[in-house]
Amino acid sequence: MIQLTRLNGQPFVINADKIRYVEQTPDTVICTDHGDKLMVKEPMQEVIRRAIEYARLVRRPITD
Repeated sequence: MIQLTRLNGQPFVINADKIRYVEQTPDTVICTDHGDKLMVKEPMQEVIRRAIEYARLVRRPITD
C-alpha cells in the first residue's frame, strides 16, 4: 500500500499492485485494474518511486 494525496489535499492509500498505469496530463492520473481513475498531487515519478519501493518491500526475502 502506498499513501498519496488527492487534489483537495486529502491523503489516501492505494494498493500499488492494483495500479494499471500512471499518466501525467498535466495532473497525475492513476488508472486501476478495475478502470477507476484517480487524480493525485504527487508527480508521476514520485508515484512510480513509491510503487517500486512498495514492491521491493513486499517481495524481499524473509530472513531470520
